[in-house]
Amino acid sequence: MNTYEHSVFLDREKCNGCTTCLRHCPTEAIRIRDNHAVINEQRCIDCGECIRICPSKAKKAAYSKLDVLNNFKWCIALPAPAIYAQFDNLDEVERVNDGLLKIGFDDVFEVAAAAELVSAYTRMYLKTEGVKKPVISSACPVVMRLITLRFPSLKDNILQMLPPIEIAAMLARQKAEREHPEFKSDEIGVIFISPCPGKVSYVKNGFGDYKSRVDAVVSISDTYFKLVNEMKPTDLVENSTNFGKIGISWAKSGGECAALLNEDYLAADGIENVNRILDQIEDGNIPKLEFIELNACIGGCVGGVMTVQNPFIAKAKLQSLRKYLPVSQNTVTDGPYIPEDYFLSSFPTYKPISRLSDSMAESMRMMADIQKLREQLPGIDCGSCGAPTCRAFAEDVVRKTANINDCIIMMRDVVKEYLDTKEESNDD
Repeated sequence: MNTYEHSVFLDREKCNGCTTCLRHCPTEAIRIRDNHAVINEQRCIDCGECIRICPSKAKKAAYSKLDVLNNFKWCIALPAPAIYAQFDNLDEVERVNDGLLKIGFDDVFEVAAAAELVSAYTRMYLKTEGVKKPVISSACPVVMRLITLRFPSLKDNILQMLPPIEIAAMLARQKAEREHPEFKSDEIGVIFISPCPGKVSYVKNGFGDYKSRVDAVVSISDTYFKLVNEMKPTDLVENSTNFGKIGISWAKSGGECAALLNEDYLAADGIENVNRILDQIEDGNIPKLEFIELNACIGGCVGGVMTVQNPFIAKAKLQSLRKYLPVSQNTVTDGPYIPEDYFLSSFPTYKPISRLSDSMAESMRMMADIQKLREQLPGIDCGSCGAPTCRAFAEDVVRKTANINDCIIMMRDVVKEYLDTKEESNDD
């Protein structure tokens, strides 16, 4: 029974059964059945790729609306660094924070500030003896779920530290409870403003035994359209920014790596590229590196499907904003040790998406049947059968979730052979 709560879903009424999402899903989680897409929840990693490329806008992200603020007496906004790259002609990042207060938040705690702390502690982590390298960033929840499903041998390579969203939530709540003792814990709402559905799923499900400290997740896109009406360039704003170049750079691919002040790193973005890199790490076919930053979205978090700005334009805006910021406003002051509450204590149970059966003998038999059927198929991966590849279709048939007659190419040959035979019979 699936207990993972997803944030990507299908609007069946809008789906016309085209194969666009089928061909782009990185985990082959989508099939076309009865002229509509069907998402396999066991395989879905909530990367949002189907949302990005669906021509009918039939894939959507599930997240809280801004009226969730009404559920709490004190609401703290946790803006993702990517939000600052969404606005035209923004010369002061403080305007975003000021706008968040105007639309109903009571306080703002920037995730970019927490990112600077995570960067500082990661530099310590990489110097720790016995750490398995290359260390893989734990910041992208889509990559973490992908490793859980497909690359469990790499779990020891994952940075055993909580991502900035969690550090920000922890520090924001501590600050609110310290400054506002009049509020009970459940009256304080920590609201993350997210660029992607992957982080929505992370907050809903946690990671391993860890449960998120974030109370709700809203989208950057919804927040953006509220903010643009409040962010007036003529208004004077308080200098309230608590992050620098290092923090805001986490919004784009390579920003986390650059903060490590180390040359032995690799940064890759886009889920297909992430898949290839993880394959190479698992095979040992990769140069000696200290750290690997992987982002499921093209361009990094600025490429999330819950943003509004083109990711490449957003990256250019980040470069412009960086000019007016200090290098960092958050440094480690509590000694040469990483605080215990910064650590990720457990890893989710491996749930292999490729396992055919719990029985080894049955799995081997099914594998042989799949291979035999695969050799009979045309091998053109056209998707007309409702599966992304001929190999996937063969597996569906063996699992009895599809019929061999669903292969249009094979049926065409059968019909042609029948017509040829009938024609020869008529000639006789």
